[in-house]
Amino acid sequence: MEAISATTEQTWTVGEVALLTRLSVRTLHHYDATGLLRPGARTEAGYRLYTPADLARLWRVLSYRELGFPLAEIARVLDAPPGDEVAALRTQVALLREKQRRTQSTLDAALAYLQAAERGEGVPKMTNAELKDLFDGFDPAEHEQEARQRWGDTDAYRQSARWTSRYTRADWEAVRAEMNAIYARYLALMRAGTPPDSAGARAVAADHHDHISARYYDAPPTMMRGLAEMWVADERFRTSIDSVGGGLAAYSSAAVLAWAQEVDG
Repeated sequence: MEAISATTEQTWTVGEVALLTRLSVRTLHHYDATGLLRPGARTEAGYRLYTPADLARLWRVLSYRELGFPLAEIARVLDAPPGDEVAALRTQVALLREKQRRTQSTLDAALAYLQAAERGEGVPKMTNAELKDLFDGFDPAEHEQEARQRWGDTDAYRQSARWTSRYTRADWEAVRAEMNAIYARYLALMRAGTPPDSAGARAVAADHHDHISARYYDAPPTMMRGLAEMWVADERFRTSIDSVGGGLAAYSSAAVLAWAQEVDG
């Protein structure tokens, strides 16, 4: 990188860019250190100078951040071929539309609960039909008897039954939104050709584990292995997961198995 004179091309210091964008100097330094946005020039004393091209890239960074892209994914998209950027944007648009639909559904449910509470009726629980609609046709109640036969005597089953029995529609909406976000991250990695045993995929699997442990039951690596195997062995689960994206069941299963191997050995 060469020093550049302000007389040959307009430049901005890190402080000036911070004022223009309302980002902190620390954030801009972080973007530089990670390679997300490296200033194109330096003063003779070595201070950062941002060029018009740098500000154009920063605008794209902030736009993607507003859309909900994580920083690592923004860096990948900006440095990828144009076709990959279009695919990433299409995926994000679909996710935002789904988020909008879920938010509206949650708002409708909250208003209904508020009206019920104001009438002194309390907060209603979700019916089996509402659960089936929420999970796009996959009805947890249909598998309740089988689950009880398989795991009814386990602490995990009792814990899950205790927690989920108290869930309202808003709770289930949050559960679904969290799972959709995890699926979206798996899909982005899978479509980018990232191996399921990569560090990125294992990181998503770790969050998948945290989601299950927070929403259903404590899930040590051994249990996560069993779940991951079931996602591909049981046609009902495989079909449900693959409806989000072809091959997602196998990819997420492999990622979780790789994570469990790393954690538990």
